Amino acid sequence: MSTLTGSCLCGRVRITVRGEPRRIGICHCTDCRQESGSAFTFYAIWPADQFESTGDTSEYSGRRFCPECGSRMFSADEDEAEIKLGILTDAPTGLTPTYELWIKRREGWLRPVPGAKQYEEDRL
Repeated sequence: MSTLTGSCLCGRVRITVRGEPRRIGICHCTDCRQESGSAFTFYAIWPADQFESTGDTSEYSGRRFCPECGSRMFSADEDEAEIKLGILTDAPTGLTPTYELWIKRREGWLRPVPGAKQYEEDRL
């Protein structure tokens, strides 16, 4: 079983995920663009029991972030954990998106990820 680790910019919050993600995606929706401060969010979903975090986080609308440096980290509930893949220690990650959401908001200079399912809005 593979193990990936990551942290916020200041190192105060750390995460570990074990095993393979259930799915890997990119989202171009307004919320993800505003939350990330970028053109899209790159994330993966793991079962909640394969995820752990240490360090205190703050929360806004279910999204967890470091209160010290502001790094966006993850969202988690009893079933799943969504990890922002930019926080992983080792890059490149080797994780390739299998789908893209809200492609109607994708920047014109970005091309679709080869082989990834494309959704105009949310997954059906």
